[in-house]
Amino acid sequence: MLERYVTPNWFTTHVWNRLVQAAMGVGISLYGSRILAVRGRSSGAWRTTPVNVLTDGPDRYLVAPRGVTQWVRNLRVTGEAELRLGARQETIHVIELLDNEKSPVLRAYLQRWHFEAGAFFQGAGPEASDAELQRIAPGHPVFRIQR
Repeated sequence: MLERYVTPNWFTTHVWNRLVQAAMGVGISLYGSRILAVRGRSSGAWRTTPVNVLTDGPDRYLVAPRGVTQWVRNLRVTGEAELRLGARQETIHVIELLDNEKSPVLRAYLQRWHFEAGAFFQGAGPEASDAELQRIAPGHPVFRIQR
C-alpha cells in the first residue's frame, strides 16, 4: 500500500512556511502553531517545519494533514523532537496512535483548523461521521505528545 502524501506547492514551501517560521522564531504563535524540530533519520541534522499543536483536554497531539511527510518519517524513527516558539524550546516524546484511535483527534483538529488544513482531509470536515473519519485515518499520522 502506498503511503499518502500531499506535496506542498511552491507558495507554501517558499513563502508561507517561511513567514510562519519567521513569526514563530520571534515568539509569535499563529493560532497554536509551533516550529517542530526533529533530527533527520539519516543525517542526524535538525529539520524544522511549522505544525499546529492540538490541545484536547489534558492531551496534546501532532496531526499530519499532508500524510506521511518527512517530519513524520523522522519522528517515527526518533520518537522525540522539540517544539519551538521564540527562545522557548520544549523537548517532547511522542507515541503514534493506531488508526482506530484517531477519529476523535481528527475531528478536534478539523474543528480547530478546517479553514487552514481542510483541503488535505479528502472532503471530510468537522461534521464528518465517525465512519468517514475512520476511512481517512490511515492517511493522516497522529502522534500523542507524552506528558
